[in-house]
Amino acid sequence: MNQKFLTGQAVILAAGESSRCWPLNKGHKSQIKILGKPLIYWTIKGISKRGIKDIILIIGPNSSLKEELTSISKELDVILSYVVQEKPLGTGDAIFRAKETIKGPFFVFWPFEIIAEEIVGKILETNNSAKFQTILTGRKTSMPWDYGILKLKNGKVVEIIEKPLPGKEPSNIKTIGIYFLHPDFFDYYKKLPKRHPHDFIDALNLYLKAKEAKVIFSEKDSSLKYPWDFLRILKIVFELKEFKNYISTTAQIAKNVVIKGAVYISDNVIIGENTIIEGPCFIGKNCKIGHNNVLRGPVNLENDVVTGAFTEIKNCIVQQGTHFHSGYFGDSIIGQNCRFGAGFTAANRRLDRANIKSTVKGKKIDTGLSYFGSAIGDNSCFGIQSGTMPGVLIGSNCVVGPGALVFENIEDNASFFTEFKGVKKSI
Repeated sequence: MNQKFLTGQAVILAAGESSRCWPLNKGHKSQIKILGKPLIYWTIKGISKRGIKDIILIIGPNSSLKEELTSISKELDVILSYVVQEKPLGTGDAIFRAKETIKGPFFVFWPFEIIAEEIVGKILETNNSAKFQTILTGRKTSMPWDYGILKLKNGKVVEIIEKPLPGKEPSNIKTIGIYFLHPDFFDYYKKLPKRHPHDFIDALNLYLKAKEAKVIFSEKDSSLKYPWDFLRILKIVFELKEFKNYISTTAQIAKNVVIKGAVYISDNVIIGENTIIEGPCFIGKNCKIGHNNVLRGPVNLENDVVTGAFTEIKNCIVQQGTHFHSGYFGDSIIGQNCRFGAGFTAANRRLDRANIKSTVKGKKIDTGLSYFGSAIGDNSCFGIQSGTMPGVLIGSNCVVGPGALVFENIEDNASFFTEFKGVKKSI
């Protein structure tokens, strides 16, 4: 490999509001944890394993990423520097703000690209075989009208068409937002007559007219646009080499617990009698799993999660400190410090088995999934015998009353109760 690029730079774009990932965007969406680490950690680790040690993070003015990543520099032997994007003015503006710190050819990543190691390897291999001014990454899509689509000529990228009309798409290959660029890209960005939130594509198209560009492909989809995308990312993370069978010597596991497949059980975990765990499954530190539980992987429980007896959790991501009394939780993403009363049910499939739709920013979106439960923000509480219908999104700091069945999204800091009227009769 070309040693010059092994000591190159990477720019990670982590300044956006993640609004389409509500209600999981209390912090940046890349701060959701899997295997005990935020997604951005796995991106940085993948980049560093390919020798890229100088990493620039573009963050928002109120970001907590700098504090969260302090220990990562030493752990991964990388140099992390930070550039603040004061206002969410788009990808082009974010990259341009890193201009003064860019010294040579550089990579651009989103902070949730857990396949970064694979992608950097392919880019380095492509660049070594033939020197290209820019290299883009792509993946086939069945919905080209929802993405930036590559226009190719003789195997080279000549233009990106943003969200083409059905029937007008130049190909079925979408750009997945990982780029290899040279510093002269900034000259083309400065040539734009008008700045706007989507001007990165405009600048890139100017650049593509002057430079030869190649596309490389990745079969793994680590894109993160909507809440349900976390479930796909969960499966990819479990395929990383870092996930392995492990049971801490401090874990207390009842003798008749059944463990199948790859399972990681952290320090001070307690698992009650008659529980069945089917991997892949990650159980964080200090978790308490009650009697007669069923965990059907992929399941990720962060630190201090507590489950009562007769709890079933299937294909879920659960953040730190959440407590479950009992019930069924399927294909869901649940934030920190939530509380679920006895008998809660997260419905995860339609009766007609059709794809589940969710409402995002007022628009119905087909998730492309026939299994999807709910996405729930931090610090929300649910009464006994309550539940959610498939595809429902519930904000942070919400209260759902006993017996309430939620059919529609609930905004942050809201309460939802079903009114009951009992009738007493004399015998």
